[in-house]
Amino acid sequence: MIKSYKIRLLPNQEQEQLLWKHTNASRFIWNWGLAYQNELFKNNEKHLSGYSLKKVLTQLKQQEDYKWLNEISAQTLNNTILDLDDAYKRFFSKTSGRPKFKKKSKVKPKFPVRYDCVYFINNCVNIEKIGKVKFQTNYNLPQGKDVCKFSNPRICYENNKWILSFGIECNNQAFELNDFSIGLDLGIKKLAVVSFEDKSLVFKNINKTKRVKNLKRKLKHLQRKVSRKYHTNNKNNTYESKWFKSNNILKTEEQIRKIYAKISNIRKNYNHQTTHTLVSLLPKRVVMEDLNVSGMMKNRHLSKAIQEQCFYEFIRQMKYKCEWLGIEFIQADRFYPSSKTCNHCGNIKKDLKLSDRTYICEHCGFTIDRDLNAAMNLANYSKV
Repeated sequence: MIKSYKIRLLPNQEQEQLLWKHTNASRFIWNWGLAYQNELFKNNEKHLSGYSLKKVLTQLKQQEDYKWLNEISAQTLNNTILDLDDAYKRFFSKTSGRPKFKKKSKVKPKFPVRYDCVYFINNCVNIEKIGKVKFQTNYNLPQGKDVCKFSNPRICYENNKWILSFGIECNNQAFELNDFSIGLDLGIKKLAVVSFEDKSLVFKNINKTKRVKNLKRKLKHLQRKVSRKYHTNNKNNTYESKWFKSNNILKTEEQIRKIYAKISNIRKNYNHQTTHTLVSLLPKRVVMEDLNVSGMMKNRHLSKAIQEQCFYEFIRQMKYKCEWLGIEFIQADRFYPSSKTCNHCGNIKKDLKLSDRTYICEHCGFTIDRDLNAAMNLANYSKV
């Protein structure tokens, strides 16, 4: 099992210049390789594989105008070529669109790193051609060279921070699981309602907290501020271009990006904390609904709230965390009426509306919270 990690790098000024060199070189090689393949296609010549294109890259580096590429890690350039080859394979198999050129102002700055040169020592991480870079993390990472094998290390620049991501091969740990099932019902009012044995847990909607609401309010204010700046510039014909970005606009848009990133990180962190709490109960199985998220998004009244809850990411995290601990993960049939079925007598209330937050059984008079009733039915799904 490969476990992925993300740590923040703290490079000095010289190391940061080298990181930007590698980032720009990786983007240049991608665009060069894409242009080379497009030229072959126009001339009705055979498409080159990634390894064949790497040989052409070796010849390119020997030319006088491109000798500056020798200052960059050869593995970084070769892996960029292989990334382009993977993009073409997905295009030929019709799983994604045609590869596109990377524009500096739009693409996320990133580049691959040579995996067999990465190791941690003395609170620093060694990166080929960059040197030993200080890092910041709460993980207990293996120290020393040749201690473990790192897979697919990459460095990216996001929100004015350098981030190193990589994977480490780990052994699955055998845990003694408890003899109960967990029923998990996702919702909008509350993120999740959980039922197990005779207990229940409720996880609040993080988007309704004061912290997130304040960030959204600030975001709305900055977005209006940018809109007014564009409107004023166009009205007074201040610039030749209609959407010219002045320094003030660029500054405000950078503040907007930071708030978007902060809100996104709050949601991701809360999802990780919630899923970790659930799998730490060590149940023998977890039962969830098979939600049609794309279909739910078509409801224009609830689409924004559904998007903010990140249901797909929540389910993805539950799946791989259950796999780590050996917990059976089950998704109930998409048309299983977990909310409409009475947990007490099994009667199905077909006229239950979305606005009905309390379930009242017409047959036995059993009254219970709608979401808790659904969670209890999911916990007993195997008995149905």
